[in-house]
Amino acid sequence: MMDRVMASLAFGAMVLMGALGATGGGARVAAADRAVPRYEHIVLVVLENHGYESILGAGHAPNLARLAREYGVATEFYATTHPSEPNYVALFSGSTHGIRDDGPFLVNSVDAPNLATQLQARGLTWGGYFGGYDPARPFARFTHDHYAAKHNPFVNFVNLRNEPGFAAHQHPLSSLAAALRSTTLPNFALVIPNLCADMHGARGCEREPQKTIAGDAAVGALVAEIQRAPLWRAAQNAAIVITWDEDDGAHRSGIQGCCGTLPGGGRIATLVITNHGPRHLRDPHPYNHYSLLRTLEDAFGIHHYLGHAADWNAGIRPMLPLFAT
Repeated sequence: MMDRVMASLAFGAMVLMGALGATGGGARVAAADRAVPRYEHIVLVVLENHGYESILGAGHAPNLARLAREYGVATEFYATTHPSEPNYVALFSGSTHGIRDDGPFLVNSVDAPNLATQLQARGLTWGGYFGGYDPARPFARFTHDHYAAKHNPFVNFVNLRNEPGFAAHQHPLSSLAAALRSTTLPNFALVIPNLCADMHGARGCEREPQKTIAGDAAVGALVAEIQRAPLWRAAQNAAIVITWDEDDGAHRSGIQGCCGTLPGGGRIATLVITNHGPRHLRDPHPYNHYSLLRTLEDAFGIHHYLGHAADWNAGIRPMLPLFAT
């Protein structure tokens, strides 16, 4: 009950906007944005193609259901569009940049600011950990271990791909454990399991509910591994965010989007697990991928919001109740 009261009070503070300023792009910086605590580490895990009820209402994802109960969950969170690839690009840069399909990243290339360029400009680090990724083939579209480049937004940005050190930011998911133990995890880490473990499905792991069960087990193990790491016991703030690219069944029924994003990509679960933040919190306020991007920017001290993350008048708000400490 107390957490629900905290969420309402925090969201009320957002609406009051006690101290408005302007970023270099002319976007509002609200009191709620400035109230988002600074985070030293955020691990963003993106899974595939499942709506809210299929994860938290069907009984096939016990680890995710437990984490949602113990920590925080946004109950009205919406994807940007269909299909997968434009959602990843939107979450990373504030726009789909006109991408409407899961085409090759050499075709769906963008030269635009993104979260990685923002972090670099502030002297912060970033990287991706991808299931099935082969460092010897950094620009492969697919690998036999079920890596898919369409789920790696870094490769869509030609300005990142052209950097000499680009490959050093791309890692196999198997190297995450060593990064956690050695405290070399970047400030922002994007984690994408392979096609069997991210609930997408591939040859040999394409059926339900088995792919949901497998993905739930993989994510449960991943969260436990992060929570055993030194960063989780540190005084600095750390968070694990688990979200989905889209609900690929949303076009058949229900509301698909919010906050100015039309048509949207369906209602999806988004969990926020923090080492110093709220517990047992269900946040009912409407959010989407752009809300999450804005919150990540706030958490790293960035207030020049990318693209639609700046759309305050459309209802984009930072997810303060879930990140407050």
